[in-house]
Order: sequence, then structure tokens, then C-alpha cells
Amino acid sequence: MTRLRAIFAALTLSITLVPASLRADQEGVTTFTLENGMDVVVVEDHRAPVVQHMVWYKAGSADEPVGSSGVAHFLEHLLFKATDTLADGELSSTVAANGGRDNAFTSYDYTAYFQRVAADRLELMMRMESDRMRNIRFTEENVATERRVIIEERNQRTENNPRALFGEQMNAAQYLNHRYGVPIIGWMHEMESLDKEDALGFYNTYYYPNNAILVVSGDVDPEEVKRLAETYYGAIPANPDLPERVRSAEPPQNAERRIIFRDPRVAQEYVSRSYLAPERDPGDQEAAAALTLLAEVLGGGQTSYMTEKLQFEEQKAVWSGAFYRGTSLDDTTFDVVIVPVPGLALEEAEEAMDAVLAQFLIDGVDEEQLDRIKYQLRASQIYQRDNVDGIARRYGAAMSVGLSVEDIQVWPDVLQAVTPEDIMEAARNVFDRDASVTGWLTRPISPEEISQ
Repeated sequence: MTRLRAIFAALTLSITLVPASLRADQEGVTTFTLENGMDVVVVEDHRAPVVQHMVWYKAGSADEPVGSSGVAHFLEHLLFKATDTLADGELSSTVAANGGRDNAFTSYDYTAYFQRVAADRLELMMRMESDRMRNIRFTEENVATERRVIIEERNQRTENNPRALFGEQMNAAQYLNHRYGVPIIGWMHEMESLDKEDALGFYNTYYYPNNAILVVSGDVDPEEVKRLAETYYGAIPANPDLPERVRSAEPPQNAERRIIFRDPRVAQEYVSRSYLAPERDPGDQEAAAALTLLAEVLGGGQTSYMTEKLQFEEQKAVWSGAFYRGTSLDDTTFDVVIVPVPGLALEEAEEAMDAVLAQFLIDGVDEEQLDRIKYQLRASQIYQRDNVDGIARRYGAAMSVGLSVEDIQVWPDVLQAVTPEDIMEAARNVFDRDASVTGWLTRPISPEEISQ
């Protein structure tokens, strides 16, 4: 315990040394909506002549038609092809020629495109990004090429990675009916059949200004951003037939589920468990805040409850952790993991993890530890304001799942207001074995073990 106290003291010292100049109020945020329904968020930061320009579409892999898994990510790739005014790859090459960088990413709930450039290049970015919102012109050759690219991406990142394959099976077991159970990149057999009509169908349904959020962060003037947004995005008509965002609901889970994933390539066996958990809701973020802090208290680092018990005291784990990602449109998961020490069977590791979770419900939250975690979170949130990319992503991701600017800005205070009692209530609610999936990632049984 002496070693832990020394670590705690060092952490507390480093946190309290956050410069007073950084303890500022929330970012300067301006919001408005264009006549065509496009929401715009401007976050000013004039410390460096840099701007991040992002367009977030409120459509991700969970919005895909059944049988076309992977089409949202597929379309993301295709949007770097030609438009009415740009040649294949010209957008990215123009960004690079202007000293910037660009990319895109797809999640369950959104697809986002961004450029980070010098502030005086913002108009050029808006002109190109608004062009591909409605004027993409890909060919059958483009489609065939990018289909091969995403299949190879799946081969490299998923098929060659037992942990990724295991994670897919865990999600599929957790979500029987909701699209969160389908991998973002898609199932291989469906990816292989994606065609031009699939991509155009998704594009012509969701890629409109009234389904998009423009986030501009950095050295910008809100009035100038508004003028440019009205010029380039405001000229694009809305989709009057934009479908309501309704997903297939997950039925009540009333029995725990278990999977065993065996693969000869597994280097480190471990046990993982996911529990269904509520997401952050607009105007009602308290439950998600308690779960966020529960994850930190339980398994957020070397001073967490699980680490202290499983690694230092019992020496049954080489690593353990707890995770919660509340920024989603629908119910998410709370996850716990234990990686056992060599020689400890997965069954024993799971029993040890369960015993520690049960003991936590008895012991409760150490208030001094909670205070330290809150200090760390506050310091992290302050330093995140130095990153125009992080700022833009924080607002875009949250607003894409229905949270408001006010929800985003009060989130740090909601976290600070969480009490030990709130955390324990969240723990009792979430640790429901009948709403969980437990998985073992392990190697195949050897012939010798079978014969025993």
C-alpha cells in the first residue's frame, strides 16, 4: 500500500499544478442553423492560425439496410473519388498541397469527414467538401477498386486479428436485434456483394445538409464562417424525404450469454464481459456520468480497484480494466476484462474477477480515490482544449447522437457532481448477469487435453 500512496501523491501533485490560466470557462461556441436545416457549430481558438473543418453525417453503420453491412464505410471511401468539378483524389491532394491533412471515419452512429489546414484556407475546404455532399460521380471501376480496398482492410484488421474477431462475436451475442451487433466494416460475405446501387442508395438517402452537422474549430470568426457556410452549404437543397432515425429495438435480455472463441494465433488468453448499459441522453446525463466514473474507479488505471485487487494483492492478473463509452444513440455497454497470469485457467480468472466485483459492491467507493479521479478528468478536459481536432470531434460526435451544445458544455460539471452513492447505484444497476455476455478468448484444445 505504500507504493500506491506514493503514486496517489504524485498524481495529486501533478494535477494541482495545472496553470491557473488554463482554468477557463467553456470554449467560445457559436451555433446556428442554415435554412436548409444544416446545423453549424463554431468553436473559436485564436492561439494558432489553424482550423479544423468537419462535416458529420447522422448516418453510420447502424443505419444501413439489412443485408448491406459495410455500405456506410464503403461510401466513405468512395467520397474521395471524382465530383462534377474535382478529379479522383484531387480533394486530398489539394489539402496536402496547402500544407494540411484530411481523412474520414465511420462509426455506428455517424460518418465524418475532416480537413485540418491553415485558417486562411477555410473557404477552399468548404468549397470542396460541399461539392462532394451532392455531386459525387463514382464509376463501376471506382466501385470495384474500393470494394477490393475495404475487403483487404477487413483482412488486415479483422481476419488476421483474433482479438478483433472475438470482439465481433461478443457484439453479435450482445445485440441480437439491434444493428450495433453488426461490425462497422461489415460482414465479409455482404461486403463482397456491395455495388454501385448500394452506395448510391445510402448516399441519396442520408448525404444532405438537413442530415449533417458542420463543425469548425480554431482561428475563425463566427460571422465569416456563417457567410461561407451559407454560400457553399446553404445553396444545397434539403432532402424532404429524409427518413426518421428509427432503429430495430433490442428485445429484453433475460438470460446471460456466453461464448468461447478459439484461435491458434491467440498469444494472450483473457476473459471479457459486457453488460448492457444506458447511453448519455440529452438533458439527462447523470446515469452516464456515474458509469463513466465507475469505469475509472474500477479499472481505469494502475490505482483502480480491480488492478489493486487482481494484480497487486491476489496476483491473478497481468492486466485488468473496465470501460464505458456513453456517446451513442442507443444503449451501449459497460465492459470488464481480466488477463490472467501465466498458468491460471480462464475459469479461475473469471471467478477471481467476479469475486472482486462482488467485493466492490460491499466495499463501495474510496472517496479520496474518487476525488483524485475527478481532478484527473478535469485536468484532461482542460488540456483537450489545446487540440482543434479533439474539440471538433467532441462536439461533432455528441451532436450526431442527439446531444446539444449545452449537454456537451455541462458534461464536465455533471461528472464533478457524481457522488459515491451515485456510482454504487450505477454499479448495482449495470452488473446484471442476465443482461451480460461473457467471452473467453483462448487457443484450441490440444489433442492431449481432449484425451484426458
